[in-house]
Amino acid sequence: FFFVMRLTAELIERVPQFTNPLKDRELDLRGNKISQIENIGITEDAFDTIDFSDNEITKLENFPLFTRLKTVIAHNNRLCRIAPGLGKVLPNLDTLAMHNNHFKELE
Repeated sequence: FFFVMRLTAELIERVPQFTNPLKDRELDLRGNKISQIENIGITEDAFDTIDFSDNEITKLENFPLFTRLKTVIAHNNRLCRIAPGLGKVLPNLDTLAMHNNHFKELE
């Protein structure tokens, strides 16, 4: 039996939100068994960093236009694909950390 959690508004409201040591606002979605990125627009671009580590995400996609977001951390997922045009909806993204995923190659 494999339990998967949806990324809902309720989950986003109850996970840790804090100012990290770099003085960035961070949303900590680590370890929630999230299978896909959805409903993230509910955050209204209020974070500099979003940590999706230790989930079950397969595709880095479904982001609305977020001009504030600078860092996405997605270690230890099942990522095998990044949506085309991700840079257009995350124009200030400068760090994308994705260790231990399922990529075969990146172009």
